[in-house]
Amino acid sequence: MLRILLPAALALLLPLSATAQTAPQGAVAPAAAPADSTDTPASEPMLQPFVANYLVYKSGKPLGEATMQLVRQQPPRWRVDLVMRGTRGLFGLAGINAEQSTVFDVAGETYRPLTQATVNKTIFTRKQTIGFYDWRSNAARWEGEVDEDHPGPIALETGDMTGLLINLALIRDAEPGKTLHYRFVDDGRTRQHTYVVADEIESLSVGNLSYKAMKATRAKDANEETVIWVARNVPTPIRILQRENGEDTYDLRLVEYRGVD
Repeated sequence: MLRILLPAALALLLPLSATAQTAPQGAVAPAAAPADSTDTPASEPMLQPFVANYLVYKSGKPLGEATMQLVRQQPPRWRVDLVMRGTRGLFGLAGINAEQSTVFDVAGETYRPLTQATVNKTIFTRKQTIGFYDWRSNAARWEGEVDEDHPGPIALETGDMTGLLINLALIRDAEPGKTLHYRFVDDGRTRQHTYVVADEIESLSVGNLSYKAMKATRAKDANEETVIWVARNVPTPIRILQRENGEDTYDLRLVEYRGVD
């Protein structure tokens, strides 16, 4: 998801100083067309608006900041935003920012993307892509700086999600010992993501708080994996860690979160 600030394996896990009522500047997903009556979600999702702040580390050293937020829009729609900003070292000097925003609704128990906007910025460059998920025709297409090898459109399947929605689904679905399967669809690409939740609950400290957390691991290949810790009644991941060749690389650690009206 974040092509500049983070490598592709951590890109799925993806917000800085955004408020719950204001989307990240430059990465606001466009409003989606009204759904047909046959597409109206069957029930109100078990979601609550929140804002969560993270610190970002690379190989144990401070790299930047991140904020994720969930915003209630006109029912039955929601918007989830993520902004990441480099504030230390070369990332800070380059003015690197990455922003994402997904507008979605809920069909049954599925978080269904409607539009997705992604912006990657440095001091001298700005790249943006916008995705449109048409559930009437079951096709997704993208505009902007899309990889020439992945122009789309892509046929949609029930359960397809963006990276931001997979985060929310993982929080909802995780149970000790459970294996979770999701299909990622964004930027003209599809990938199968499988997370294995550990059998045992772990104690995880965040600042002055301690959580009983579930650890979910996704192995991209033999040398690369992503680990996410989630906890009951916490609406956002507590920690997101990427490992390469057995070594910790990029690491997002929750600083604080709060619910909003």
